[in-house]
Amino acid sequence: MLVDIRPTTRPAARPALFRDLPDRRTACSNITPNWFASVMGTGIIANAAVSLPVHVPGLRTAAAAVWAVATVLLVVLLVATAAHWARYPHFARRHHRDPVIGNFYGAMAMALLTVGSGAVLVGRDWIGQAAALTIGTGLWLVGTLLGIVFAVMIPVLMAKGGHYTADRAFAGWLMPVVSPMVTAAGGAVLLPYAPEGTLRAGLLWFCYGCVAFSVLASIVVMPAVVARLVRRAPWPAAMVPTAWIMLGPMGQSITAVNSLGADAHLVVGGEAAHTLTRFGLVYGWVVTVPLLAWTVVALVLTARTAVTSGLPYALTWWSFTFPIGTCATGFSGMAAHTGVPAYTVLAIAYFLTLVIGWIVAVRGTVPRAIVSGDLLRHPELAR
Repeated sequence: MLVDIRPTTRPAARPALFRDLPDRRTACSNITPNWFASVMGTGIIANAAVSLPVHVPGLRTAAAAVWAVATVLLVVLLVATAAHWARYPHFARRHHRDPVIGNFYGAMAMALLTVGSGAVLVGRDWIGQAAALTIGTGLWLVGTLLGIVFAVMIPVLMAKGGHYTADRAFAGWLMPVVSPMVTAAGGAVLLPYAPEGTLRAGLLWFCYGCVAFSVLASIVVMPAVVARLVRRAPWPAAMVPTAWIMLGPMGQSITAVNSLGADAHLVVGGEAAHTLTRFGLVYGWVVTVPLLAWTVVALVLTARTAVTSGLPYALTWWSFTFPIGTCATGFSGMAAHTGVPAYTVLAIAYFLTLVIGWIVAVRGTVPRAIVSGDLLRHPELAR
């Protein structure tokens, strides 16, 4: 009997990470500003979890873990962005003029603000209050500065480039101008820790100014988005998830004005503090109606697109996270200040929807970014 003793050749094991990248050095070639939406969408889970008007054993510990994940992700993306600018400046210089990507510069600022607020709200459990306040204040300052710059610069560049036309309207236009609203919500978190006197008072009124700016800017943008839908000029399927971004200004503004109103007594007393608190509640009642109505619209748009033409993966899937999370924090604030059970139900419902949206976004992103790596390579390098 003959025995085949020839050595067998086994196929080389494929790497577990970035297996579709012929050159791993290209892994930072497609780091666009909208990647920071993943930090926003992760961090808001932690912030919303600790704001819920119900106590769930172990939820705060889980929230701290999620905040840690968001923090690591933020650091990774900041390093990757620096590498992108250093290695591929010809790609990076196009971002701010791109009619879609340019709007997502606001995500970078909001990612910093979200992680900073999380440090004070829940990160302090692990790193201590002093470190949490240092990190939270630092990220708030940098995020606020970037947010204000982008809130002015990006709309100007989009307008000069002729991108603000009726047939191009989409909810991503809100991304630059809603960033100051996140500044206001983050400032409310820092307000009780600010030194008494001029600094605390300045912080309070600055945050109210940010609220006013974002509300007015959102009122300008939102009708254009609604008008496009009314004219039955549908977005491409990959753009449909951005419809959920419309919830962001509404949910975040409810969060901000209620949080600021709750601590206004630290700056002003008597009737003025009561007026600011009352304003937050009345504002929340009023905005709840369009918020719920748009939730139905976004849900119908998403479901109809998924059924009729499919919902192809894009980074826009992260729109299923942060905007919904702001609704959870906003309704949590309303529940705490009004005691109305319906707001408790809404806060829990939106929080659970946030978690589901995050799972959907992660399941779409991880295989294409970490496992395959193809999402990280600029399309022009794949030709």
